[in-house]
Amino acid sequence: MKRRIKHVTVLGSGIMGSGIAAHFANIGVEVLLLDIVPFELTEAEQKKGLTKEDKAVRNRIATESLAKLVKASPALLYKKEFAERISVGNFDDDLQKIKNTDWIIEVVVERLDIKKSVYEKIEQFRKPGTLVSSNTSGIPINMLVEGRSDDFKKYFAGTHFFNPVRYLPLLEIIPTNDTDAEIVKFYMEYGAKFLGKTTVLAKDTPAFIANRIGVFSMMNLLHNVKSIGLNVTEVDKLTGPVIGRPKSATFRTADVVGLDTLVHVANGVHASGVEDEQFKGTFVLPDYINMMMENKWLGSKTEQGFYKKVKNADGKSEIHGLNLDSYQYENQGKANFATLELTKNIDKPIDRFKVLIGGKDKAGKLYRKSLGALFAYVSHKIPEISDELYKVDDAMKAGFGWENGPFEIWDAVGIQKGIELATEAGFTVSEWVKSVESFYKVNEEGQSIFFDKNSGNYNNIPGQEAFIILDNIRKNKTLWSNSGSAIQDLGDGIINFEIRSKMNSLGGEVLDGLNRAIDLAEKEYDGLVIGNQGANFSVGANLAMILMMAIEQDWDDLNMAIAYFQKSMMRVRYSSVPVVVAPHGLTLGGGCEMTMHADKVVAVAETYIGLVETGVGVIPGGGGTKEFALRTSKEFAADDVKNNRMREAFMNIAMGKVATSAHEAYDMGILQNHKDIVVVNKNRQIAEAKKVAKLMAEQGYTQPIQQKVKVLGQGALGMFFVGTDQMVTGNFISEHDKKIADKLAYVMVGGNLSEPTVVTEQYLLNLEREAFLQLCGERKTLERIQFMLQKGKPLRN
Repeated sequence: MKRRIKHVTVLGSGIMGSGIAAHFANIGVEVLLLDIVPFELTEAEQKKGLTKEDKAVRNRIATESLAKLVKASPALLYKKEFAERISVGNFDDDLQKIKNTDWIIEVVVERLDIKKSVYEKIEQFRKPGTLVSSNTSGIPINMLVEGRSDDFKKYFAGTHFFNPVRYLPLLEIIPTNDTDAEIVKFYMEYGAKFLGKTTVLAKDTPAFIANRIGVFSMMNLLHNVKSIGLNVTEVDKLTGPVIGRPKSATFRTADVVGLDTLVHVANGVHASGVEDEQFKGTFVLPDYINMMMENKWLGSKTEQGFYKKVKNADGKSEIHGLNLDSYQYENQGKANFATLELTKNIDKPIDRFKVLIGGKDKAGKLYRKSLGALFAYVSHKIPEISDELYKVDDAMKAGFGWENGPFEIWDAVGIQKGIELATEAGFTVSEWVKSVESFYKVNEEGQSIFFDKNSGNYNNIPGQEAFIILDNIRKNKTLWSNSGSAIQDLGDGIINFEIRSKMNSLGGEVLDGLNRAIDLAEKEYDGLVIGNQGANFSVGANLAMILMMAIEQDWDDLNMAIAYFQKSMMRVRYSSVPVVVAPHGLTLGGGCEMTMHADKVVAVAETYIGLVETGVGVIPGGGGTKEFALRTSKEFAADDVKNNRMREAFMNIAMGKVATSAHEAYDMGILQNHKDIVVVNKNRQIAEAKKVAKLMAEQGYTQPIQQKVKVLGQGALGMFFVGTDQMVTGNFISEHDKKIADKLAYVMVGGNLSEPTVVTEQYLLNLEREAFLQLCGERKTLERIQFMLQKGKPLRN
């Protein structure tokens, strides 16, 4: 029988409960969010004359949690309106409503007795066959179901989400001894397909997989930092993006998560007694951690931890790091290491490790000690926490934001070298590793296979049939490539164009590749996907090239470059094969323009897309301005105020607004409801885009005919000019902002036409290109471009 999830009840409205409720609302599920009845009235409630029996009081905790959820930053909801899918209540009055729910998720305080009492109440109202799960991170799952009915046990499992739920893709599924195998399969598949999660099947062991490995890695660093002679700033420099870890690295992560949380997990693992002699000491807290706990220096929640914001002599705020010897906060300056300099020209973190472990300075020593310990530890955790090693890597990538998991890193430095590092660090690896050639390989079908300890063979990673992994097919399926792009054969008559330049910026080599891909698709294939699997789809045009041409006043070449960009975008729109664009992450400027010219878009929900060119002093010059003029012209109604929709589009471009999700991009008119698709699981995106392109071809795709655009001319232009004058007068924008906005308006209304006129797309592209070039001749525009290149943020001059 097919199981459908239409309604979910979340018990507990704290940070995790609210996050889980928000994410189910994000995917269109109706949610009931419950919490306890408050013990006392607040002062505000007393002044209103309310009593403990009033519904507003009884639901106050869940109601306040919902309000915080809506205002959360970063946003937990794809759109604020999705909060309407969440209703609130309390355990005493509303628990009977669970008889109509499909899945009950318990997220109450981490105490076994409290959780058991909640389950006792659930059994009074729960309909047989209803899913029940717990988000616990520290209590053994099998202990939770002691004393429960057979039906309860059959459908119960641990579903351990990571915070923030929207952004961290890991979902650990932990079955009990009694969980039905089909129910486990459902949890795994639903989490991956509908919630967009990396679902990892974990054993019921202390801290499960990700926290077990992640906390060991952090505790090992906490023990090593003083012996090597590093400060907290230096450790964070060495353990952040340079090795493919989040910017918060080690100590900033501890501050954000809370030192008490880290200590709780470490103490839990140590108390469990499961670690053997060589590892158990790692989970013993160093003296300085005990001191910080006593002083309640827990991190962000107490406004000081490993870092503290202080005022300097000039009264300006500075971030100081904790001296682990003196326990004083100090300005620790910038961290510089010769070892890091050796990796500057190595783009991928996975390729840096061989160099990093060879460093002769403190950095090299830290990498050798920490990686050696990590390699030894994960080797002994197979099969304790997982029978399959790929689950460890998946958990660390999805739960801790590591770009590469421990076994992937070990492969990168070499199996034997990893064993040597472990020995040098004072640890021994498990015997099974010593006969392994590598942990991963890629088979002829372009799928990753892993070494299975139990069988001694290389087996397929389950679920890969739903993915297309470009790294895996690149060797055998690449049809063409240059320095900034590549074309791969996805099979079934569909090819993929992949942007591979620095930050996936769109320069000449990328546009050359794009045109070649369209040529190839039109001649020999049925359709084209434009997609990549980098951190971001594209940050936009190559600003350095534009700045160089503008400074040298090479206007003819710049004009040709912009015309080439426009022509390339129009080829995306008007090719003879379907073109599907697959944006994700940052999709800015030219990346947004490419998306808007697709036949169809398959966007990841976490797509941050917009036309941001005004931030560097120009207007969208690759067809973006034209495209919004075209789209808004279709919405003009005979008796309506024609300018309203255009005004909204104008403001979005003029203010450089970026959608905070693909769903918000619909509201902005960047994605179109009648044709574009949103998927929640980024790993499935290229495969889904291929399906869409193939289906369009099979349905008989016909090359579109170029469209005509009705523009409004002087009447609308005057309205925009009045608006920008008022914005300057009110000090909302600068004079240069006004100049840019006026150019934008001029293009969107079709120029200085005396009356509404029907024009061609090329007419608008010419106006757009002319305005772009004129703005490139402005000194303040050049200052903006230069500032963006140097600082990575816009200058408002």
